Amino acid sequence: MTTTSLDAVIPTEQAPARITIRGTAKTGRRFSVPRSVRRAAGPVGLVLLWFLTSATGVLPESVLASPVDVIQQAVELTKNGELPSAIAASGRRAATGFLIGATVALSLSLLAGLFRLGEDVIDSSMGMFRAIPWVGLIPLFIVWFGIEETPKIALVALGVTYPLYFNIYGGIRSTDSQLVEAARMMGLGRLGLIKYVILPSALPGALVGLRYALSTAWLALVFAEQINADAGLGYLMSNAQQYFRTDVIVLCLAVYALLGLACDFAVRILSRRLLTWRANFEGEA
Repeated sequence: MTTTSLDAVIPTEQAPARITIRGTAKTGRRFSVPRSVRRAAGPVGLVLLWFLTSATGVLPESVLASPVDVIQQAVELTKNGELPSAIAASGRRAATGFLIGATVALSLSLLAGLFRLGEDVIDSSMGMFRAIPWVGLIPLFIVWFGIEETPKIALVALGVTYPLYFNIYGGIRSTDSQLVEAARMMGLGRLGLIKYVILPSALPGALVGLRYALSTAWLALVFAEQINADAGLGYLMSNAQQYFRTDVIVLCLAVYALLGLACDFAVRILSRRLLTWRANFEGEA
């Protein structure tokens, strides 16, 4: 009788082999430039290029004043009070025109967006009037309103009305129909549907329209203040044009741009606070 060894029946247990994975893991953090620095790089680069071309004589002073001359004029006009009073006068015109235009645009967009009859009556007319360049209406405004403050404010209001109207109207009509049906199934009436579904859905488009409207308000004011202005930034520009003072002209244009940038920044902050419920794509790093 032959005996078999247990070693022959039970295989010898082998220790598991260790596998070492050698990687090239990055130990240091990737350096990234802050977004505020990247945003300022473009304007700062343009000003630096402007300064270099002026200092080297490539850009003659008769064509465009240097940044140093513009800053000196800003300091001088601020000290004698001309620049602050001009900004205040232009700000009043822009604010008044914006309030009028925003009120008209909001009323028309709600009527056209919420009611089919309003859409039939209003939207086609607004599309037709939008095709007319609002700057080309300056002579007609002078005939209607004279050369005082009214045509300036009316031009700003007209420039504000179109971007606000079409963005609010588009936001209302782009409301998801499934949300509307779900709200109706939950028992919301007409007012509740407008308050809790339609208006929140239209809010992103309205804020986009607000950004366009504010920038258009300052753009319209540049043209409006060329109409027999006796105060404001346009008045300073008109006087500077007569004496070929490009430093004052550039200063006034820079103030217009800074005011528009400040308004745009305010709308950005407002958008972040009002649209916290909405997930947005903010771009790749």
